[in-house]
Amino acid sequence: MTQWVYSFGAGHNEGRAEMRDLLGGKGANLAEMAAIGLPVPPGFTITTAVCTEFYKNNRRYPETLLAQVRAALARIEQATGRTFGDRHKPLLVSVRSGARVSMPGMMDTVLNLGLNDATVEGLTNASGDARFAWDSYRRFIQMYGSVVLGVDHHRFEEIIEHVKLDEGAIEDTALSAQDWHRVVAAYKDMIEEETKKPFPQDPEDQLWGAIGAVFGSWMNPRAITYRRLHDIPAEWGTAVNVQAMVFGNMGNDCATGVCFTRNPSTGENVFYGEFLVNAQGEDVVAGIRTPQPLSEAQAKPGETSMERALPAAYKELLKVRETLEKHYQDMQDIEFTVEKNTLYMLQTRSGKRTAAASLRIAVEMAQDGLIDEKEAVRRVNPASLDQLLHPTLDPKAARHVFAKGLPASPGAAVGAVVFSADEAESRAMKGEAVILVRIETSPEDIHGMHAARGILTTRGGMTSHAAVVARGMGRPCVAGAGGIAVDYGAQTLSAGGRMVRAGETITLDGASGEVFVGAMPMIEPQLSGDFAVLMGWADAHRRLKVRANAETPLDAETARKFGAEGIGLCRTEHMFFDPARISAVRQMIMAHDEAGRRAALEKLLPFQREDFVALFRIMAGLPVTIRLLDPPLHEFLPHGAQEIAEVASALGQDVAAMERRVAELAEANPMLGHRGCRLGISYPEIYEMQARAIFEGALAVAEETGAAPVPEIMIPLVGTRRELEITRAQIERVAGEVFAAAGRTLTYSIGTMIELPRAALVADAIAESADFFSFGTNDLTQTTFGLSRDDAGKFLPHYIESGILPKDPFVSLDIEGVGALVRMATKKGRRVKPAIKLGICGEHGGDPASIAFCESVGLDYVSCSPYRVPVARLAAAQAALGAKGDRTA
Repeated sequence: MTQWVYSFGAGHNEGRAEMRDLLGGKGANLAEMAAIGLPVPPGFTITTAVCTEFYKNNRRYPETLLAQVRAALARIEQATGRTFGDRHKPLLVSVRSGARVSMPGMMDTVLNLGLNDATVEGLTNASGDARFAWDSYRRFIQMYGSVVLGVDHHRFEEIIEHVKLDEGAIEDTALSAQDWHRVVAAYKDMIEEETKKPFPQDPEDQLWGAIGAVFGSWMNPRAITYRRLHDIPAEWGTAVNVQAMVFGNMGNDCATGVCFTRNPSTGENVFYGEFLVNAQGEDVVAGIRTPQPLSEAQAKPGETSMERALPAAYKELLKVRETLEKHYQDMQDIEFTVEKNTLYMLQTRSGKRTAAASLRIAVEMAQDGLIDEKEAVRRVNPASLDQLLHPTLDPKAARHVFAKGLPASPGAAVGAVVFSADEAESRAMKGEAVILVRIETSPEDIHGMHAARGILTTRGGMTSHAAVVARGMGRPCVAGAGGIAVDYGAQTLSAGGRMVRAGETITLDGASGEVFVGAMPMIEPQLSGDFAVLMGWADAHRRLKVRANAETPLDAETARKFGAEGIGLCRTEHMFFDPARISAVRQMIMAHDEAGRRAALEKLLPFQREDFVALFRIMAGLPVTIRLLDPPLHEFLPHGAQEIAEVASALGQDVAAMERRVAELAEANPMLGHRGCRLGISYPEIYEMQARAIFEGALAVAEETGAAPVPEIMIPLVGTRRELEITRAQIERVAGEVFAAAGRTLTYSIGTMIELPRAALVADAIAESADFFSFGTNDLTQTTFGLSRDDAGKFLPHYIESGILPKDPFVSLDIEGVGALVRMATKKGRRVKPAIKLGICGEHGGDPASIAFCESVGLDYVSCSPYRVPVARLAAAQAALGAKGDRTA
């Protein structure tokens, strides 16, 4: 027979901490605390498997559950000497949720269950305190009415406020037993009016109603949203914990509190928390009364610490703090109650903490010998490092959200609204802080994006152009804020009936996706010594190299500062949009023949060479992967009649001729059109110029610094071996010419980007002409799914919410589909050429889950935006430790 119920406490512990998948985190830890001798009120856990059965069978329970619950309840009665439903000495219980991972505040809790019109009198007699008994009864009706019966919480608060007004009371604690009696009567009348049924008096009916409500809360909107944001699968389910009540609201020798074994904001090794005398658990977090500090050292004038109010219980709590942290080897978040000066533990779990606190706790615990270096590396969530690398909003500041979009690039930015890249650049050059607001960005906006403090778009997803470029630049970005209407003509943005004009100040929070009107206070990042220590430990344990996607000196310098071991993707097209060279690019496109194109490219050569010289200097001695021109040529031409006329005049061209050329280059689907290596084959002079600039720049830096760069020339969008053979021959011919003229050579390699399914399918053939593969997973995801990443935001959220896809495939690699192509290409490539170098340069190179996949297939490096380099270094170390079978449960 399946065991659906596990008891804990009073010497009967059927669960342990390692059973959290079955018992949920709360149930497993209650059993564990009881097993190590801590004071835990007895109870039982209904497993997560029941939750699964509940939803699988149209909200019906397994047949044997009722008998198991009754048997477990009888054990609690025996341990406490009280009987459930007894009118003289009633047993009261709490009913709480408990998923395998902590979801604070997302699901429902009911306290004091078992009270009714008869047992409240028994509680009065047993406690000798009528006020406490009736206060407990009204709390139960309020929680049960709200959680189980669905009555609006405000209806209960209104009744209390009316009674307080009648009695001239400010605090709830000033109300008498008679007052609470009135509240209870009013509650019951209101519930019967709302539900058309009297409040349930049978304790067993109450219990099953609460159990059903907890299981039901697993699918409430806030729990669903929380799971989506934290990648928690719906099939995990929640457990239900039923536990004998202990009371913090029986008088001044009673209390309830929440504490952390270390400071969760800073990580400092000090006991941190709050408590309330004569209160129950929800009072601490409800904000109705002001909680007091635990220790005298934390008490301010006028505050009474637990250390002073309840010295014996506080001393016991200090011992529990030490016991739990040593036992779990992690910072703990603890809930406790004191009843008649006796301490009881109601919950412990690994405490949520900021990135700075996470770093400090992991490093200090390792240095103190509580955990080892490997465990310290595992402890810190790589994605949380983003909090440390960008300015953030002051968490203490009041927040009034104007609009919300996707948290596309972390950090916070304050600036004046501008609607064009040119204005962003010109105002930034005058020292002004600006926020670039666009419906969507394009490569032509790159200069304005670089100049702006932050970027806001109303279209696009987490891997849209704005998001990708902003992350690479370390600019905060909120993308896809569909609730905002942008009017370029009127120079306004509007949301929720409020309008912001050009020049007015807004604040972006790239970590939350929120937009605020006005300037919000900011906190600058502080990279502590703990950061360097942990990164050193991570580097010692990782196998994957970490490079950066960078095409500007600032990007490259930032990447090196964060520990990048080279450049994994330099997008040369971004360089072409520079105002000093865009005219030559357009002249090349407008040329009627090869001679005209070569003349224009000759003007570009010195610019391009200096671009590479700057990068090679910064990355001296390290590999630099340079992707030759990839986008279709029409992206470099003007759009709109006025802009075409202006550019035609500047180039000395006829407007009609330019319009014809724009029309000739237009494509129905440019992403799959005349781009990448197809351009290099149609117009070989383009790739020849770029190759010459690379080799001349590399030789110059080698002579200047004595540390020869290692250029890796990458041909984009290759789908056949012959495409790579043709373009490789062009590059090798140019290399020979440059080396012969200079009388020197250097080591270089030529490879391709695997970004088409066909390239993965024939990777063995392509490998014969390639020194390396770099998986361009942004485009590989698009071409595998047949999905435009800039348009997918319209329906992908629905796909994820509906369970069609587990995650956004542009944020975290689709291992089943795209990953299968990566795995296939890796095997095929290495079968032909065992030493072929393999890396990934899409945005997935900075995603911890995708990095774990890269480790599993044996890639040599990942490449990501500069500000993601520390994230990738830590994720690579964690992946390596996991791959070695070294990860702890």
